[in-house]
Amino acid sequence: MSQLQIIQENGRLLVDSREVAEMIGKRHDHLLRDIDGYVVVLTKTAAPNFGVSDFFIESTYQDSTNRTLKCYFLTRKGCDMVANKMTGEKGVLFTAAYVTKFEEMERQVVNPYLGLSRELQAIFTIDKKTQEIETRVEKLEDNMTIDYGQQLSLQKVAKNQILTIVGGKETPAYQNKPLRDKLFSSIWSDYKDYFNVGSYRDTALKDCDRAKEYLKQWSPQGKLLREVEEANQQLTFVS
Repeated sequence: MSQLQIIQENGRLLVDSREVAEMIGKRHDHLLRDIDGYVVVLTKTAAPNFGVSDFFIESTYQDSTNRTLKCYFLTRKGCDMVANKMTGEKGVLFTAAYVTKFEEMERQVVNPYLGLSRELQAIFTIDKKTQEIETRVEKLEDNMTIDYGQQLSLQKVAKNQILTIVGGKETPAYQNKPLRDKLFSSIWSDYKDYFNVGSYRDTALKDCDRAKEYLKQWSPQGKLLREVEEANQQLTFVS
C-alpha cells in the first residue's frame, strides 16, 4: 500500500482522489463515480450544518497526454465517508493510514517546528514571537498620532518659518493681521494636502520629523508671496 500524501491548501488539509484510489487499490474512475454519488446525496440533502465542500472539493488535473481530467480533493470527513463504505483489510489499512497522516499534519500545523531539537524549537519560537511583536509595534506606530507636546512643536516651527519669510515680527508684512492670517492659513492648508490629514493634529507619529522639515522649507507662492513683498516695501517707501 502506497504512502498517503496530505496537502495543505487555504488552511485546509486535503488528499487527492488519485492518491486514495491508488492506496485502496481501486480504479480512479470508479472512485470518482462513488464520490459523484455522495455529492448528489449531499447536494439534495442541503443540510444547514455542512456542505459538499466539507467532504469533497472538485478539481482537475492534466494527464501524461495533457488531457484535462476530473478529480476530487478529500477532506478528513471525505476520507471517513469513503472508508465507511469499505470492508476488509484494505478498508482497515486505509482508515489507519489517513487518520494517522491527518493527525500528523494537524500537529504540524499547530507546531511547524515539530521534529526539530528542543534548542532549535526554542530559537524558532522566540524568533516568531519577536516578529509578531515587531509587527504589532509597527501597526501601533502607523496608527499613532502626535501628542500635544509635538503639536505645539509643529506650531512653533510653522511660526518661526513665517517670521523668517516676512523678516521678523516688526515688519509691515507680519504686523498686517489679514496678511499674517493668510500666511498661517496657507502653510497649514499646504501641510494638510501634503500629509493627507484633516488637521496637523492628526499627523502620524512616524511622520513627525518629516513634518518639521516640511514646515522649515515651506514658502508662500504666487500672489501671496507678492503680497508679502509689497507689504514690506511700504517700509522702504515711508522711510
